Amino acid sequence: MGLLLLLPLLLLLASLQAGPSTKCNSQFSYEVKQPEKLSAPAGGSVQIPFSFCHPWELSSVLSVTITWRWKQFYGEFIYNITPPFIHKDFENRLSLNWIKDSNNGSLQISNLRREDESLYFCRVYLTPRNHKTMMWQANPGTKLTITPAPKKTTQGPPSTDAPTTSTDGLSVTGNKRSSESWPLTTEAVVVVVVFSALLKIAILGVLVYLRWKRSKGLRTNARAPARPGSSLPEAP
Repeated sequence: MGLLLLLPLLLLLASLQAGPSTKCNSQFSYEVKQPEKLSAPAGGSVQIPFSFCHPWELSSVLSVTITWRWKQFYGEFIYNITPPFIHKDFENRLSLNWIKDSNNGSLQISNLRREDESLYFCRVYLTPRNHKTMMWQANPGTKLTITPAPKKTTQGPPSTDAPTTSTDGLSVTGNKRSSESWPLTTEAVVVVVVFSALLKIAILGVLVYLRWKRSKGLRTNARAPARPGSSLPEAP
């Protein structure tokens, strides 16, 4: 009875020691899977996911190397784990998100450019114990489309146009000049108004003074007496 109870535990320990299975669920013994199409805006970033399968248990795998190519199936390499390599067109823009002993991950491309629009292929090199190194690659890869960068909405500077003010034929309009309008400040408008009022008062005062002077002279001439000894010449 005790052995029957221990048997499931022993099977569980054996499976854990062997490691998780990475066998393919398809008809292929080796396979790399990628999405067929992806798109991302210029200036942004994108992650191209991948996964791979093979007939060996992870515990029997000695090493795994991930590389990436672009443009075509036999195109240039743009990334390699060992030895470390990044294509000059992707310097400081590529990173591989992958954990050792894992059969999936993603390639991240940052600061996307229009020139990055292309096909991308993940290639896996695997060396099992007591076996030669195996290599297989995704086909047809992932078609990456670069879309236009989103437009940034910017708010324009506030308008500095001031309401029009008219004073004695002078038109004042902020930031607008013509033959009939001058940009004057509020202080200048006040000065013009005060000066015009004073000028009118001065002219009115002069007119009043002159009229008073004239009326006074007429009254003086009317009241003056005739001089003694003077006589009008007699008519012939």
